[in-house]
Amino acid sequence: MLRPTGKQYVVTRPLYSEDAFADEHAKVRRQQSNMSCCLIGLLLFSRVKNAALSLLPIVGWMRIYRLKEWLLSDIVSGVSTGLVAVLQGLAYALLASLPAWYGLFTAFFPVIVYLFLGTSRHISVGAFPVLSLMVSAVVTRMVPDEGSLFNITGFQGLSIEEQRVMVAASVTFLMGLMQLAMGLLQIGFIVMYLSDTLVSGFTTAAAVHILVSQLKFVLGLEVRGLSGPLSIIYVSEGKIFVQIEKTNMCDLATSLVIMVVVFLVKELNDRYKAKLPVPIPVEVIMTVIACGISYAFDFKEKFKVDVVGHIPMGYESPVAPNMEIIGHTAVEAFPMAIVGFAVAFSVAKVYAVKHDYTIDGNQELIAFGASNIFGAAFKSFAASTALSRSAVQESTGGKTQIAGLISALIVMVVTLAIGFLLEPLPKSVLGAVVIVNLKGMLMQVCDVPYLWRRDRPDCVVWLVTCLASILLGLDLGLAVGLGAELITVVFRTQFPRCSVLANITGTDIYKDRKDYVSIYEPEGVKIFRIPSPIFFANIDFFRGKLVEAVGFNPLRVLRKRNKAMRTIRKLLEKGELQMLPKGLLFTSSGPIEECEHYSNMEDLDKPIDFKDLPLRVNWNSDLPANIQVPRVDVHSLILDFSAVSFLDISALKGLKAIKEFIWVEVEVYIVACDAHILEKLHSCMFFDEDIKSSMFFLTLHDAMLHVSEKHPVRSENTNVYTKEGIPQSSNTFGGVRKQYHKYKCI
Repeated sequence: MLRPTGKQYVVTRPLYSEDAFADEHAKVRRQQSNMSCCLIGLLLFSRVKNAALSLLPIVGWMRIYRLKEWLLSDIVSGVSTGLVAVLQGLAYALLASLPAWYGLFTAFFPVIVYLFLGTSRHISVGAFPVLSLMVSAVVTRMVPDEGSLFNITGFQGLSIEEQRVMVAASVTFLMGLMQLAMGLLQIGFIVMYLSDTLVSGFTTAAAVHILVSQLKFVLGLEVRGLSGPLSIIYVSEGKIFVQIEKTNMCDLATSLVIMVVVFLVKELNDRYKAKLPVPIPVEVIMTVIACGISYAFDFKEKFKVDVVGHIPMGYESPVAPNMEIIGHTAVEAFPMAIVGFAVAFSVAKVYAVKHDYTIDGNQELIAFGASNIFGAAFKSFAASTALSRSAVQESTGGKTQIAGLISALIVMVVTLAIGFLLEPLPKSVLGAVVIVNLKGMLMQVCDVPYLWRRDRPDCVVWLVTCLASILLGLDLGLAVGLGAELITVVFRTQFPRCSVLANITGTDIYKDRKDYVSIYEPEGVKIFRIPSPIFFANIDFFRGKLVEAVGFNPLRVLRKRNKAMRTIRKLLEKGELQMLPKGLLFTSSGPIEECEHYSNMEDLDKPIDFKDLPLRVNWNSDLPANIQVPRVDVHSLILDFSAVSFLDISALKGLKAIKEFIWVEVEVYIVACDAHILEKLHSCMFFDEDIKSSMFFLTLHDAMLHVSEKHPVRSENTNVYTKEGIPQSSNTFGGVRKQYHKYKCI
């Protein structure tokens, strides 16, 4: 065997059981308070105090702001981001089934609030295509093209567009309220239940929905918006393809040119980003060119191209949300709140790691909640962050949210002064820009083969989330995906990969016996590793796997032995068994009568009682009178609890079944048990006359050394396997099992 080339270490210490270690090493005593005091102290003092101290993160980064070094970079970044924000605001407002200029409100009001409350210095707050699509689903459900189907008091005297704006603002207010509440309650951890795989599948499906929704602008068709399950099929097949011959060729040509040019320049930006001082703002450039050409050649009148149209100057007066609409949209608002925060937090984490600062998830919830509440008052719709816009803000040198403030000022200038210049802009240009920006989300499909090779449960989550979100809609699809994800977690914990361990020869390391070629297995010892928490759903699974690992069912063996003991007692009473120096002799020549049937089967499940017998039975030897009992070749069972993080009450009751092994003379040891689990075992009165605390050992190797001392095994009986698979002798633990000296043996 090759000697290890790395450093070696030698440790000399006593052999520790848990009791011996506790006796020798005193523990620190912590003050334990009752549950109600913990909750009050945790929620009303610590968390509220921390939330109050971090309420204005702007104070923290403004104190370290390097005016001379960062200001110019923030200005350049803010101008670039602001131009993109104007364009994306118009495009994503159309995606939300709202008039285009309301996207400018979303690119302004939430940014101002986030400047003071947000902890990320690099994300660009504003419209996000997935959220815009979710807003569109609510808007078209509440106010379809043929008019509202709901009797809402606030709708009276309003046009369809105004009704849709009211719906969007109200659902945005409710979304912000939910985010704010989650932030104040410090439950930002809820986003952890949305894995990267689930978010990837969900955003890919959202990209498909967005692509289909933008086809009406690219093709210049009039398509009524639909929402609900299978709406994507109804829209694409029943609304778009049936009137494909009505395609406006001017819109189609304009869209194709825009998409090709923007795509190529974006690729150049990615390839030469190290050499370019700032990325080429191709979207803004192409939008200006398209707007100028449309105005010069009068696309609206000559080619019947649908353009952005009139953009009112200035901002509208703040309005209160409509409570009736809030009552009808609560179900949709919650997934919007979760998705908006999850995407923004994921992007913020990437930039925080890259630029070495920390972000606070709960404060981010507060920031986005307040941003959406404030924005909804001024008729903006749901805000989060767009990946492409945040990339522009970071890649152009943005250092802090001062860049966000500058971008908001650019949007304000457009809204108050020069918005009229965008009136001849074809909507097909905005649709083309949206489609090009879907590249990153659509390319996530390429992750599927990798996931299938590396982690098939994760791949299933991706596929289920994506397909469900495409077919059932984003809200139901997210719920289905989350359900699929939780099911995979349940299956991973309910049916984990248990293993039988063996010693790696010459070390104190224990690994799965199936994975290594040079292993050492003492005769009569089984080491069973439990690789997950034990709770009500998997305790029976573990018991089945344990029986499979040891090769026998202890309860069945116990019943057989109790039946055999009854037969032996009966033969002794009849005199058909005689005591001899070497054991017992069966003297009867006739057939053995079967013991009568016992109506109380519970008697067979009790420990064997030897009190009225002058001997103790060696169950692995040949019994007299042809009595047959299953052999048990295991004398010690070691349970490795190193990966068990918690036990519930059902698991404690199920774990009590290990006494069945003890009753059939198999010694049970539990190793590497967490201190909190040990405390729980003591507090729940787990120990009794059969299960004692002395069976718990500090490490697996401690238990093995204890077993080797108690049951020495001769070297020729020890199984050590080499790389060639040839058994060899080993004296690593040495010795044979000691016999009982107190009793005679059969």
